This record gives sequence, C-alpha cells and structure tokens, in this order.
Amino acid sequence: MLATALTAAILGVEAHLVRVEADVAGGFPRFVMVGLPDSAVKESEARIRASLRNCGYSFKWDRRITVNLAPASLRKFGSSFDLATAIGLLVADGSVARARFSRALLVGELALDGAVRPVSGVLPMLLLARRQGLLSAIVPAANHREAARVPDLAVHPVSTLPEAIALLSAETPPLPPPLPPAAPARPPEATLDLADVRGQPLARRALEIAATGGHNLLLIGPPGAGKTMLARRLPGILPALTLDEILEVAAIHSATGRPFHDGSRPFRSPHHTASYAALAGGGQVPHPGEVSLAHRGVLFLDELPEFRRQALEVLREPLEEGRITISRSRGTLCLPARFQLVAAMNPCPCGQRGAALRACRCTPREARAYLGRLSGPLLDRIDLHVEVAPLGFAELDAPPAESSARVAARVASARRRQLARQAQTGGANNAELSAAALRRVARPPGEGQRLLRHAVDRLGLTARGHDRLLRLARTLADLAGRDDVAARDVAEALHFRAREPDPLP
Repeated sequence: MLATALTAAILGVEAHLVRVEADVAGGFPRFVMVGLPDSAVKESEARIRASLRNCGYSFKWDRRITVNLAPASLRKFGSSFDLATAIGLLVADGSVARARFSRALLVGELALDGAVRPVSGVLPMLLLARRQGLLSAIVPAANHREAARVPDLAVHPVSTLPEAIALLSAETPPLPPPLPPAAPARPPEATLDLADVRGQPLARRALEIAATGGHNLLLIGPPGAGKTMLARRLPGILPALTLDEILEVAAIHSATGRPFHDGSRPFRSPHHTASYAALAGGGQVPHPGEVSLAHRGVLFLDELPEFRRQALEVLREPLEEGRITISRSRGTLCLPARFQLVAAMNPCPCGQRGAALRACRCTPREARAYLGRLSGPLLDRIDLHVEVAPLGFAELDAPPAESSARVAARVASARRRQLARQAQTGGANNAELSAAALRRVARPPGEGQRLLRHAVDRLGLTARGHDRLLRLARTLADLAGRDDVAARDVAEALHFRAREPDPLP
C-alpha cells in the first residue's frame, strides 16, 4: 500500500515542500530510501524502527519497504523528516487509519522511545505551509512558541509519536493549544544608552543620520576613543521591526538553529579572524553567514583593516543588492542580506596618528600598507566617514548628553516622513532608493547642483558616490523636516563623504 505525508526541507534559509511517499509491498525484505537523502536522513531507519517498537506498534519489517522523498532533485539534510516518514509507514501498512485531514505539515525528529525532538528551521517551514494553503502543522512541543508566530495556520505541538497519530486520526481536528509562558528575554543590545557616550558630537550626529536613512558608517579613531561604544548603541535608536520584518529575521535565525525570540534588530559583531565562508555563508550543508544573520539589523566590523581582504570583498554585493549569491559545484544559493554596516578602524597600525599627546610610531609606508588593506570600491559603498577624536578630561567629566530615547524619537519622526513620501516605491529607506526615485525626491536646487558638479569634476566622486551622496542629503533634509533637499544638506553630506585619509603624518 502507498501512503503520502507532507513535510519540508531547508536549503539555506528557504523551505521547500517535500512529499514523503511510503510504499510497503511483498518481496525480499529490504528498506530503501531515495530522493537524495544525506547521512542523517538515511539513519532515520534505525530511529523509526526503535521508536515504533517502543511505542507498541506492530510494524512488520520483513517486506520490501520503499520511501521516496520528492522532489528527488532536491537534497535533503537533517532529521526533521522522521515524524512524517514514521506516520507514512504506519498508514501504508494499515496499522493506522488514513488521516482525517491530510493537508497537514509534519515536522520533527524521533527519539528511540518515541519522543518528538525539536528541529531547526520550523518557522520557514510553516511559512511555506501557509503559502501552500495547508491548514495545520504538527511540530515538536519545544518548537511551539517559534511555530506559533505564523498566522492563519493551526499549529499542534506534540511530545510523542502516539500524540501525533492521535491528532491525525481524530474525527474533528482539535483547537490549537495556547502558547506556554514566555521565557525571560535576554537583555538586547538596545538597552545600551547613548547618554553613556561622552563628547563626540560629530560621531553622535553621524550615528543619528545613519539610523534615519539606513546608511553605512565608518568610524576612524585611536583606541579608546569610543568607536565600539557608539556602534553598539545604534540598535537602540533604530525603529522597531515591523511584523513582516520580524518573521523574515526569525525565519533566518530558525533555519540556522538560532531561534529569534525578542523581536529586536539583530546586531552581529564577527571577530576580525572570520573567514570568507563565515561572513558570506555556504558550506557543504548550505548555511547563512554573518551578512545574512545581520539581515534587517546591524553588522559591526571592528578593526576593519585586520579582516582578510577576501572576506571584506564579499560585502560588495550585499551592500548594493541586499542579498548575496553563493555559487558552488552543487548549485547556487541566494540568501537575504540587507543589513546596515558599521565599521571601526584605527588611523594607522599603532593607532596614534593625529593624537595630540602621543606620537605615531608608524612609517608612511606602514600607514599606506595599513590603509591599502581596504579597497576603494568597498570604501565607496560606505556613506559616512567620521573621525572619532580622543577625549580630554573636560569631555569625560561633562554631564551626560542626550539619551537614546530622545534621539530615537527624532529618528522615528524622520523615518515616518521618508516612508510616507516613498510609499509608492514600497516604502524604502533613503539608503535603498532606486536611481529613478532618487532623482525624483532628492534633486537639489541650483547651489546644491553646483556643489555636486564640483564634487564629481574636481574631487573625483564616482557615479555610485554621486547617488549615495544624494541619498545622504535626502536623509539630512528629512531630519531637518524639509520637503526639498537644500544646498546645506549637500554640503554636509560632502563633509561626511570624505576621501580616503592621507596616510602621511
């Protein structure tokens, strides 16, 4: 007899519907699983055998048993197919009546005693089930809170295989149970307050501009000047994620086994020894890298020139496109990667170039080599270049400056203005404006046009730099509450769009 159960496979961060076709027939005893399964999927035979026996099901294995995971062209990884395979075998054997409601997604790993264990990627799987028009899903009890994020889908958590079979065999589907109490949330990055930062008015201004328009930011200064403090306080002034964005981010973290619970914007800070694959993602079993884990959040790269050149160059595509494409011999994977880059670096290898009280020990050649680790195309994609000067005692002893709450209120107001204006283009941030939309909403008057011409003709501003400068000027106008971009906005944007610093002391 043939039976079919529905489950899903994760490839990168995307879920794909998988039909588990179980066929039990007479003949030479043999268990065959086809459909490009990996080792973890093939090992499910041993887990299912023990689980069925220990749960009291008299399944006969002395027959020809074939399990097909369709589509056969899609590689299957992990242990999330156990539950669907076990139920499919029982239905094909006739030990269990066919399901009363077959349009259900079955996800879970089986323990030897029949317990249903949690798996990674439940959230993207259930989002797929909703898109496919399925009515319900059976998931491990440990994945219940994560799975319940998906609206318009009846989610049934189970702890054992008999519970799942009882649900599928019920005359009428039961109502989904209520969510369990939430675990205490971890303190998010947003609890850090800008009031802790002393001095640095220019860097604080740049941070506010970056938060308003979604611009990339580079902080240049000696050790201890406050670059990391500033960067870590950016999430605290960013607007909250929308419901759709929360689902996007949570699906990525779910696919990698990192459940995303609190709904705050991601803040990723990889070490400078991170490899190309760690930043970009990929591997034999495709997985997202840091650029995807920072989607809709902040990617902070401290000690930027210390990163490997190959690892830094992988940032070019996501900074422009909001996604990254990974091509390998087994196929091509496209992952979301729309993040906000904040980078920090010293002005030279010793870090003291330009300091008033400490002399720089670097030779011009060493300083040039240090700055030469950053390519021009990468720096051209960073909108705000800010020098963070060392602080004196008077600044350290000054009273606290504005709090994150006050700055966040201005950022939220300016964001509402730009999103309302750009509603026809999908409500994009200024940093994501297309070329056509940019010329429609950010064309400056005569004096501003002359400044732009001077920047292109005499300062060597590239075409990409020209567009990024206009996006930055549009954000400055939004912060000031102006409908049109003024010449002063172009001038301030030019100030932040600095050229590569001169390594000579």
